Parts: sequence; C-alpha cells; structure tokens
Amino acid sequence: MCGSCGCGHEEVHLDGDALGDHAHDHAHAHDHAHDHAHDHARASRVIRVEHDLLAKNDAYATRNREWLAARRIAAVGLLASPGAGKTTLLEATVRRLGDRLPLAVIEGDPRTSRDAERLRTLGVPALQLNTGRGCHLDAHMVGHALERLPPLEGGLLFIENVGNLICPALFALGETRRVVLLSVTEGDDKPEKYPEAVACADLLVLSKLDLLPHVPFDPERCLSDARRVRPRLEALCLSALTGDGMDAWCDWLVRLARAA
Repeated sequence: MCGSCGCGHEEVHLDGDALGDHAHDHAHAHDHAHDHAHDHARASRVIRVEHDLLAKNDAYATRNREWLAARRIAAVGLLASPGAGKTTLLEATVRRLGDRLPLAVIEGDPRTSRDAERLRTLGVPALQLNTGRGCHLDAHMVGHALERLPPLEGGLLFIENVGNLICPALFALGETRRVVLLSVTEGDDKPEKYPEAVACADLLVLSKLDLLPHVPFDPERCLSDARRVRPRLEALCLSALTGDGMDAWCDWLVRLARAA
C-alpha cells in the first residue's frame, strides 16, 4: 500500500509468487473521507505515519543500494506515465547493449507479466513485480526481486516503475540513477504538472521523437520548465523506433555502468 495515496490493498506478487510479508509494512494509514479537514490531531497522525513509512522505505532503499554497490551493479530507475514508451525503450536498449554488458530488468505493473515476457524474448533476465492496485514500487518489493536476480556483477539493472508520475517519485528504490521519461505525445507541460517526478530525476528523456512533427509539443518549453524545477538537469531526446538519440542514451548508460 501507499501511505501517501492509500493505494494497494492487494498482495504484491513477484513472478506470480505472493510476497506474503509485504503487507505489514504498508497497512492502510488513513481513510479518504474529507470531513476531517480541521482535525489537526488526525492530520498530525497521518503526517507521522507517512513520515515513518517513507523512513522505513528509505532504510530498505539504503540496503538495496549497498547490495548493488557490493556487486558493482548500476541500477537505473525509470519513471514515466503509462504509455510513455518505457518498455519499448528497454527493448531497443537491450538490442544495443546486450552484447556489451550484463543486463537485467525488474518490471513493475499492476497486473500481467507482458512487459517482462517481451524482454525475456530478447534473452535478458526480467522479473515481474505486480502491485495489484498499488501505484508504485517500493524498496521492500525491489529487495525481494534483487534476491532472485542472476549474477550481474559489473552490469546494468533497469527498474521500470509502475506507470505514474506521482507516488514513484516519493519512494526511493536504491537505484543508482533515476530517469524520468516523458513522451512528446503527452504534452509539453508535464514538468509543470508533475514537478516531483522531475525534481527526483538525474536525467530527463524525451521519447517518441519520431512523432514530434505530428503533435503540438514544444521541446524547448518542456526542457526549460524542467530546469526551473531542477537546474542543470541532464536531458536527452530520442526515438526507440527510429534509433535517433539512442547512441547518446547508451553512452550515458555505459558510463554509469563503468563508474559502478
């Protein structure tokens, strides 16, 4: 469950297996009735529970980060809206880097294993985390997945979060770098609407560049707004379909892996 939005009452599954001890970390913290707006004591309790929840997640994230560092694994967390092209980008990346680096993927989706299956057909190990009604991954879930990874020393791990630009920004997973993916079909005002997703990112990727001539999207406005949120934010523009910009993306990943 998400203590911030109250989502995710169902069991979390990793490749079809229930993570039975997960729920206790995420008991529903508060209801969503709105007649308590002036109940300051209740509001204080909610804030305290959310603070505790995020602090506990941070502890798991630190543990994940240490686990990855001990194995020289660079982990890239991908945040995006549904349909922004995360899995398509990973497929194109695997095709380009699969012979150069050990790669693996942890996929986050509410239901189905379709994205993990797409990547497995390319020969890359891919684990599927299903969150039910939960709208994001957390560090505890990812820690379970790390335990099932094949040896990946010196390689790259991609963690594709559930499609959402709000709650995933709040929950660190222990990743080495975070990438926020915005597609040109979504509108160029995403940085203004979802500043938290931009603020927590190390790199902004504008995807589906091949569709830019067909949509009213201003890349300069998008990047300018993003850098008002996070000055000096790195940015890349690419199309996983045509390959434009993919060399720069892969170079960024290789540098990250070599620095791990």
